[in-house]
Amino acid sequence: MSSTQSLPGFNVLFDAIATDLREHGYSIQNKALPEEWIDGLLRDMHMLGADQLKLAGVGRAQQHVANANIRRDAISWIESTEGEQGQWLAFSAQLQQHLNRSLMLGLFSFESHFAHYAPGAFYKTHVDAFKGQANRVLSVVLYLNPVWGFGDGGEMVLYSDTDPGTVLCTVSPHAGTLVVFLSEDFPHEVLPALRDRYSIAGWYRVNTSNTGRVDPPA
Repeated sequence: MSSTQSLPGFNVLFDAIATDLREHGYSIQNKALPEEWIDGLLRDMHMLGADQLKLAGVGRAQQHVANANIRRDAISWIESTEGEQGQWLAFSAQLQQHLNRSLMLGLFSFESHFAHYAPGAFYKTHVDAFKGQANRVLSVVLYLNPVWGFGDGGEMVLYSDTDPGTVLCTVSPHAGTLVVFLSEDFPHEVLPALRDRYSIAGWYRVNTSNTGRVDPPA
């Protein structure tokens, strides 16, 4: 696996993300990662079998259920440390270290999955963590679609937490676009995609282990 330290520009990218998070709570970076990484990750996604992409659910633990009225994407967790998946995880680990140094976030671990939105699939407005009730601190989305037109749908819409009707930004899922935002603070949705839409979604967590419960949960 190649080290991200051998590729120039990541410190500049990390600084930009940290500044955006400090000032706005979210960051949108276009062409954030090398094209060959994006190509490799998309290729890995296309190689996933039907038994590896599972219909995503909502809720956690015993309350985790599939609900096609809320979301219709299919996911596969990223666990390989080889090839571009390994580079993605190494990149995410370096971003974690940088943000911990810059913003004192106390990020403890990272998890991510591939996400496929078939034509017509969507994810209605939600937050990735409820305030004070979860250990997800920071959400990350990386888009893998090499060609995406204005009429293809599938945009992610980020809303204001204090004024839910206010749209902060609308992100088109172009390959290489990286979105990072505070998990508790921004309701968001994925509009219906009109063609196959490919991405990676991930979350940084803090460690809220105690004597009765060990985090991060499986």
